[in-house]
Amino acid sequence: MKKTAQRRSHILDVLEENGQVNVSELSKSLGVSEVTIRNDLANLERNKLLVRAHGGAFKTNNMALPVTEKKKINLDLKKKIGKKAVSLIEEGDSIILDSGTTTFEISSNLGKFEKLTVISNALDIVNNLASYDNLEVMMPGGFLKEFSMSLVGPMAERNLKQLHCNKLFLGVDGFKPDVGVFTHYMEEAYLNQIMIEIAEEVIVVSDSTKFKKIGLAYIAGFNQVDKVITDSGIEPEFIKMLERNNVEVIIA
Repeated sequence: MKKTAQRRSHILDVLEENGQVNVSELSKSLGVSEVTIRNDLANLERNKLLVRAHGGAFKTNNMALPVTEKKKINLDLKKKIGKKAVSLIEEGDSIILDSGTTTFEISSNLGKFEKLTVISNALDIVNNLASYDNLEVMMPGGFLKEFSMSLVGPMAERNLKQLHCNKLFLGVDGFKPDVGVFTHYMEEAYLNQIMIEIAEEVIVVSDSTKFKKIGLAYIAGFNQVDKVITDSGIEPEFIKMLERNNVEVIIA
């Protein structure tokens, strides 16, 4: 068993390397209880060295950035992915734009459509869509998560279940090879699962850096994903992994 200072130093080392830590994994590797690990994470969070989330924690410069700051990260790649995604949308479609900085870029490129229904749980996306007179925009309602500017909770879940759409454009925080896609928040993961259920086609939009990350909350397996739109920075091994799981890879 490591002493407290050594243990917390080790946690920060793992965090620096992976961008996140998991309570269960740390408990096993360090030979201490999960309660002890949670106390360590609470202490490190008080010192602004990490941000706790369900089942673990993330680097402060990773998840904790507000959405306005996250939009600036890999912006050129997100713009390319957003434009490519729009090329898959057809006149008269009903689509869902999940909350996220890449899906926000999709919302900036919808002016050419004469008839399109857009469902979104993201305040910033809906506000962006307000400039288009030709779109029918729907919000499911719910509680506001300020970091992601998204609406979640029972109201959002209940209202989404009453809808149907042609295409879901899903933003994710990470991938686990041969398993599926993940996000940081449990509430958003459950809402995403409902979005998947009501969509005819599921299209994940993600820049290539996300393939080396993973969130704590499982959204869905690759058997529920039809396409992934990403950038040319994706490594060949990840393309092979997606194709092995019958997911079409589209490079923006």
